Amino acid sequence: MKIVLRIFIVIIGLALIPLTAVATAAFKQRFEDGPNRVFSGGPLIAGELYQGPEPDWSFVNDIPTIEMQLEDPPTSRRIWVASHDGKLYVWSGYMNSTVGRIWKQWPVQAETNGRAILRINGTRYERQLVRVQSGPALDGISEVISGKYPSGTSRETIESGSVWMFEAAPRGGSASGGEE
Repeated sequence: MKIVLRIFIVIIGLALIPLTAVATAAFKQRFEDGPNRVFSGGPLIAGELYQGPEPDWSFVNDIPTIEMQLEDPPTSRRIWVASHDGKLYVWSGYMNSTVGRIWKQWPVQAETNGRAILRINGTRYERQLVRVQSGPALDGISEVISGKYPSGTSRETIESGSVWMFEAAPRGGSASGGEE
């Protein structure tokens, strides 16, 4: 019995090594400028803050991910992005599932206070995330997303609340993608 207890203690000790390493890496990334490929990061600090007219966002349809930081809380993550009809969109899936609601807290936070900073190709853009739940633009947005990503995003998944879609609108401007 004593040997079984010792083996159990060694196994637990060995299992704690990678678990501790992952937890430490995740904690440290929260204080870095932006996310890495796996963990959320801290505020987006580096990069010029864009000043000027509304950009032609079509270039984001050729970029796999961007960095997005909510101002409250000031954490950043990598996220998929799409442009349709001159507007910029970000979204979150699995919002009707328990795991999705626990794992993806940023959509709820963005709905409360949608002030965000996006970093795309090293340039930061101040935006206002406005939830889009319905409207004629959903078909076009869904078509762009489905052509770019292996995603089940559709008008139906957005309207059902399974996918939360946000227009990344200019701050101080009005979004016209659908109901707020």
